[in-house]
Amino acid sequence: MSFLNDDSRTEKPTPKRRQKARTEGSVAKSMDLNSAVVLVAASLMLMWFGGQLMTGLKQIMVNVFREMGNVQVTPDSMPVYLWMGMKQIALLVAPLFLGVMAAGIVVNVGQVGFKVTPKVMHPKFSRLNPLQGVQRLFSLRSLVELVKSILKLGVIGLIVYLTISGQFDKIYNLSRIPIESYGALVGGALVHIFLVISLSLVVIGILDYVYNRVSFEKSLKMTKEEVKEEAKQSEGDPRVKSKVREIMIRSSLRRMMKKVPEADVVIANPIHLAVALKYDRTRNLAPIVVAKGARKVAERIKAVARENNIPIVENPPLARTLYKLVDIGQEIPVELYKAVAEVLAYVYRLKHRFFGVA
Repeated sequence: MSFLNDDSRTEKPTPKRRQKARTEGSVAKSMDLNSAVVLVAASLMLMWFGGQLMTGLKQIMVNVFREMGNVQVTPDSMPVYLWMGMKQIALLVAPLFLGVMAAGIVVNVGQVGFKVTPKVMHPKFSRLNPLQGVQRLFSLRSLVELVKSILKLGVIGLIVYLTISGQFDKIYNLSRIPIESYGALVGGALVHIFLVISLSLVVIGILDYVYNRVSFEKSLKMTKEEVKEEAKQSEGDPRVKSKVREIMIRSSLRRMMKKVPEADVVIANPIHLAVALKYDRTRNLAPIVVAKGARKVAERIKAVARENNIPIVENPPLARTLYKLVDIGQEIPVELYKAVAEVLAYVYRLKHRFFGVA
């Protein structure tokens, strides 16, 4: 993560760049926040289950001393006794362990989400380079981390002093209370101090996370050239795409022009538009548009129509409506039946008059 200012990196990171960084294990998170939340969880679990834990451990010790004279220690019996003792201790510690583990999982997932990145587990031999190690040691990031550590130690030291100073009265009065109460008093004081320190670390961790988040977003910023290059890689070179699009248009235009000689009539707006219609009573309920175009394409349609003796009827309103509403290969809508029928009737009359075609 770079902490240096780079005026050329002005563009927001793209989703692809974010995904690449995430795949490589580069995410915004604070290890201080992770540790602090785990410590808070441990403090709370000790407050809630500490008494039960101590009572259980005490009972285990009592049972051990009580049965010491009756136990036959042999190579066969020793593993059994050890397993029994470990199982009892594990049952006592399980709530504390599970609570701390759950807190660690929650704080990690809360910061970076849930994603397994095997790439992070691969060894990086470049990290063994002494020169790079020295550069990292004297980098701006190392200086920032050093300042953060000094500040954290100072804040934690102050909090510990203020917390302990509040317990001085209890410490002075230890000589006045029964010795069997020492454990509960000292244990309670330690847990209290531990919890206060942990909560203070959470605040520091949150500030550290915000700082890391801002630094991470800054490190992901891209230059305009990087954005353009990524767009080329993702969507293809614009020049190649333009060439492919041009080839597709030409191919489509050639196919359309081959349909013009089959048309019954071309309806035109004298200069701008041309729509070729074909009506086959045996196949279609209504005339279909076999070709249409504007400007140069319209001129080409009319030229092909003239070469093949296809009548061209100038009807600007009908030509505009057909061009706008009907795609190539579609039948004309019902509302245009009458207007198109009049044109076709006119064309059929012309054919009958000049060619004797019914």
